[in-house]
Amino acid sequence: MKSIEEQLSVIKRGADEVLVESELIAKLKRGQPLRVKAGFDPTAPDLHLGHTVLINKMRQLQELGHQVIFLIGDFTGMIGDPSGKSATRPPLTRDQVLENAETYKAQVFKILDPAKTEVAFNSTWMDQLKPSDFIRLASQYTVARMLERDDFSKRYASNQSIAIHEFLYPLVQGYDSVALKADIELGGTDQKFNLLMGRELQRAYGQESQCVITMPLLEGLDGVKKMSKSLGNYVGIQELPGVMYSKLVSIPDGLMWRYFELLSFRSVDEIEAFRSDVERGANPRDIKIKLAEEIVARFHGEEAAAVAHRSAGNRMRGGELPDDLPEVELMSDQDMPIASVLNKAGLVKNAAMARDLLGAGGVRVDGGVVDRGFVFQCGAVHICQAGKKSAARITLKLSKTEISG
Repeated sequence: MKSIEEQLSVIKRGADEVLVESELIAKLKRGQPLRVKAGFDPTAPDLHLGHTVLINKMRQLQELGHQVIFLIGDFTGMIGDPSGKSATRPPLTRDQVLENAETYKAQVFKILDPAKTEVAFNSTWMDQLKPSDFIRLASQYTVARMLERDDFSKRYASNQSIAIHEFLYPLVQGYDSVALKADIELGGTDQKFNLLMGRELQRAYGQESQCVITMPLLEGLDGVKKMSKSLGNYVGIQELPGVMYSKLVSIPDGLMWRYFELLSFRSVDEIEAFRSDVERGANPRDIKIKLAEEIVARFHGEEAAAVAHRSAGNRMRGGELPDDLPEVELMSDQDMPIASVLNKAGLVKNAAMARDLLGAGGVRVDGGVVDRGFVFQCGAVHICQAGKKSAARITLKLSKTEISG
């Protein structure tokens, strides 16, 4: 096992907070593997790179020799966590939760070592609690303390409803730490209230409090808003290799360092060397290609990453891209669907032709075939090909009215 200083360096890389660091050091000094818990509610079947920030940290702790527990919140998923939401999140049925949970396991083991990962379901212990146990659990916290949670306090102040069952969510998440005897819990910054709840409940139940490591919420492809499928600024880990590759090489230059920090397993020294190369004049796109190849290889294998690289932006159906590829700049105050981009850039005669080409697999972005669901992000630059003969390097710029506002 590495020294405490080396472990702290790995643990703190990319982390927003470590609470409480002195307690964590004391735990590490014992020289025993720590129990590291991270919970995931299977509220949707597909994960994107934003979800993997926590899983990557789990892998790093796993490689340090600690025991990682991938907790699937099949019980809490049926409550619905409102963290960061302005309204009650609809609960899922047990069948929905279990179906999503199976797809989660298949996806996370592309990152975690399944032989060294403990998979737990919180229904295992929550279903065993009697009503009196729930009353004891609920007695550990006051309504006033619950209303300190940001989303609850905002809804209360604006006279929005808060259902009683929503107060149970942080209590159940905290009790998970009691049941698992967690030494460390990982979570996003939006989960801080719930993570700290675990510390308090462990003390109430006679256990040593866990340490908490919060990880930042990953920005999406626009570099501004949190990565979200609903916003269209995401990279799904089950997307086709070419699509993943093209999205990653087209992120804003400044965003790639954030992605390297939170998504790459390269050493800090290697990433700093890349940064120095760019400062000395290296093309940022060449560095983004290294990031894209690493991420694609993680989820699809080395060969798929190599194929995505070879095909990206260097061939059209029927021949090579011309040296004098047209440059087109479009202005918009929001992201645009690819069909609209092709039409406005003059690569198709009309929107109907764009839709037909997309449906037939005749549109490529940076060498990868895309469908009508592809969203062109403001600030991005892509080589777009419509059919065999039309191609251009297109930049979608944010309109000046939006910038000044």
